[in-house]
Amino acid sequence: QVQLMELGGGLVQAGESLRLSCAASGSISSIIAMGWYRQAPGKQRDLVASITSGGSTNYADSVKGRFTISRDNAKTTVYLQMNSLKPEDTAIYYCKVGIRNPWNQHYDYWGQGTQVTVSS
Repeated sequence: QVQLMELGGGLVQAGESLRLSCAASGSISSIIAMGWYRQAPGKQRDLVASITSGGSTNYADSVKGRFTISRDNAKTTVYLQMNSLKPEDTAIYYCKVGIRNPWNQHYDYWGQGTQVTVSS
């Protein structure tokens, strides 16, 4: 069993910053990749940023230069630093972690989601 604990989110004004975190725990042999997705009302869930076990990062074009994904030294917590927030960044943000368990099985796990609201 794997648990993801998301923290952060909230209501901010345009131009301000927020930091999200997602900590993974449980039956984890290795983490393959970690990422953040977001879903606005009436829209599909889209990738915001991801980071692989090797440290390679990928960003949606809409957040490049404003958002930064990182992880802690233990590589079990992923962060999303969001700067220069815009009203169009308003969405529920979900953490996704791909893990390999002690039985060498690959599973993806999702966090519970955290609301980010940016007012103009």
